[in-house]
Order: sequence, then C-alpha cells, then structure tokens
Amino acid sequence: MNNTHYLINFHEIDPATMPNYYDYAYVINSIKKKMAQECGFDFKLYSDDETSNEIWEVLEEDLEDNPDKVNLLSHIFDGVEAFTISSDHNDKTLELIIKPRITNALYYYPDYQVALARTPVFQSHSETTHDFILAKDNECLVKFLQYVLRRKREYTKNHVTVFTDTENGVESTKEKITSLVTREEVFLDEHLKKEIYRSIDEFFSESRDFFKTYNIPYRRGILFYGKPGNGKTTLVKSIANSITAPVAYWQITEYTSSYSIQEVFSSVARMAPMVLVIEDIDSMPEGVRSVFLNILDGATSKEGIFLIGTTNYPEKIDPALINRSGRFDRAYEIKLPTHDLRFSYLLKKKIDQFMSLENIERVVNSTEGFSFAQLNELYTSVALQWHYEHKVDIDQLCSELQAANKRQMKQTWDTERDSHYVGFRV
Repeated sequence: MNNTHYLINFHEIDPATMPNYYDYAYVINSIKKKMAQECGFDFKLYSDDETSNEIWEVLEEDLEDNPDKVNLLSHIFDGVEAFTISSDHNDKTLELIIKPRITNALYYYPDYQVALARTPVFQSHSETTHDFILAKDNECLVKFLQYVLRRKREYTKNHVTVFTDTENGVESTKEKITSLVTREEVFLDEHLKKEIYRSIDEFFSESRDFFKTYNIPYRRGILFYGKPGNGKTTLVKSIANSITAPVAYWQITEYTSSYSIQEVFSSVARMAPMVLVIEDIDSMPEGVRSVFLNILDGATSKEGIFLIGTTNYPEKIDPALINRSGRFDRAYEIKLPTHDLRFSYLLKKKIDQFMSLENIERVVNSTEGFSFAQLNELYTSVALQWHYEHKVDIDQLCSELQAANKRQMKQTWDTERDSHYVGFRV
C-alpha cells in the first residue's frame, strides 16, 4: 500500500520501539489491506469528531431493515464475539433474538464505497474500542453522510430518540413508539388545546409560510406546567404521534453537565426540524443552568427545533426562563380536569359498562380536585369490584372518594414553600 505521504510507515516500525502505535496500526493496516483486496483501490481513513453516534445507529438499522445496502466483509478478531443475544419485546410478547454485532466487524456500503469498522484494540494490557470510517475519497464520504442523515430522519419517524446524561457522557438510544396517543385522547380545555396544536401544525408544515410571511424566527419553545397526573406526558405523546418529524427526549440527571447540554443540542440540530422534549426541567443541576440558558439564547442553536419543557413544580422555575424571547415563548398551565372533562374522560374509559349515567354523574361530582391519574385509578377500582362482585357500591365509592379528596386538599403542592428558587436565574 502507498504510504509515501506519511513520515512514519507502519511496516518500518520496530514493535519494541513504538509498541502502542504498532498495536493500533496493526489493526487499521489489516482493515485497509482487506479493503484494497476486496475493492482494488486504497481507502482513506477519516475521523468522526462531530456526528455523535448517527453513522453507527444507521448501520445498525440498515443491518435489520436494509441488509442489501451493507455487506459484512469480515469479522476482525477471531477471539472476540461476532454475534449478540438481544430481546425484542412489546406489551404482548417477549422474543429473544441473535443479531450481528457492530463491534468486531468490517462492514461495507458498496453504493457509496464506504467501510465502517468498530473494533477493540489491545494495547499494553488494556483494551479500547475504536471507530474507523474509510472511504474511497471525500466525494464518496459526503454522499454517504447525506444518506445517513436521510436514513436517520426516516427511521426516527417511528422511534423516539432518548438522550440520557450519564457519568460517562450522553447515551443515545432509540425506542420504538408502541403506545400511540391521538389528539382525540387528550382531554384539555378546547381553546388551549386548539392553540397548542395550531402552533405545532404551523411549525411542521412543509411550506413554513407562516414563519416566512410574518418574519417570525423558525424556532419555538413552550413549557407545560401543572400538578402531576393531569396529562402533560399524554399531551407530549400526542404531539409526537401527530407529526412526521423526529422526536427526542432528553433525560436530565445529576450527571447533566455543560458538555452534555452542548452535545444534546448539537445532535438535535442535525435532526431539525424536530421536537425536543425535556421533562421535569426543574431538575437540571444548578451549576449548569446558565449554560443551558446561553444555549437557548444562541442565534442558531434552536433553529428548526420545537422545544417542549414540562414541570410539576413551576414555583421552582425562575421567571427568567420564560421572560426572554427564544427561551420558552409560552407557558401553559395544565390544570386539574373540570366537571365536564372528568365526565368525558370516564365515559371514554367506558365506565358506563359498570353503572348508569346517573351514577356516573354522582361519581364525577365526588371527584372534584382529582387528576386524570386519580380518575384512571378510580376506573381500575370500579372494574375490580365489578369483576369480583358483579356490582359497584356507589355510596361506598363516593364516600371513599370524598374522603380521599379531603386528604388531597390538605396537601400543599410545594412542600418547600419557604425555600428559595432553585430554578433558572441569570
């Protein structure tokens, strides 16, 4: 192979003089030699410092859905696993399956003349994993990267990308959308519901005429707040199900850092236009909140991103988060369900199979101050009683509900009423 452009040639190295480089170079030289034998020309080696995990996610997806697009040329080490046992399960079945490993294999995209290898490298009694990207030339790699972005947008329509901040950085996984929530399943004040969905529909319209016509920046941030169990997550799921754009969830943890914030926004920017959901946004560590605000204030950091934040504790959110354009443009309170919404919700659950409309009205009157989560538990209790006794004791049920309601009313939402803001201050 032609190494005239390099000062240090692998074949001229004494392993005793440069053992660490030799061990590394031996692996990549073996890969490049295999590619030259397979294709008849030398491959260039490229570094991937910016695209996070997109290339490897698409490779894994292609191995499952488009096996004709990518070829397994060879496994790399004969003593390292070539396959992995995985599970594919949903709410109905659990299936154990055998899948080819991404690690320890050399894959080739003949349409783009690009090869990918994720392999362990054994150096000085330690093992590290390296990602190698090889292409015939820059033009081939550019076409392949365009393919990667196109494929990622295709499969993310049926998946949610989940970013989780861990001790070792941001982990990115994808979860298939199994429980779809329609807009009809969202029980909300009609005016508020219409306003929220209008905002979503205009943002993800193909023409984007609304933003062009009125010279409005193509980015949006809304914050949902309210007591737990009132449907904030259901509302977010319905939004994810009703658009064709990618959706990502960002799980904030105690490991959230300035680095992870920048990495998440860098990753979602490549998926735009898309939705980024940050649930329980008040849990962001105090030391990185200024970094988060600075990212939101950036001129291009949110371009094409519809940002949705949720919190059960709005008193922990500093007003600065929503008092400046480009952060969260609107804050919507998701309130406790009204009498009519409680009635509609219980009918949707088909509680009328257990009792008359008159008794349903009595139950609804007894659930003033209940959340949708509590109503759901109520339905389960009614169904259990009916299943075992073939009747429902309405008087006992209403008495228990009223007692539970009184206990609920005595509880204060903020148990730390006298505490200082732990939200976002600048």
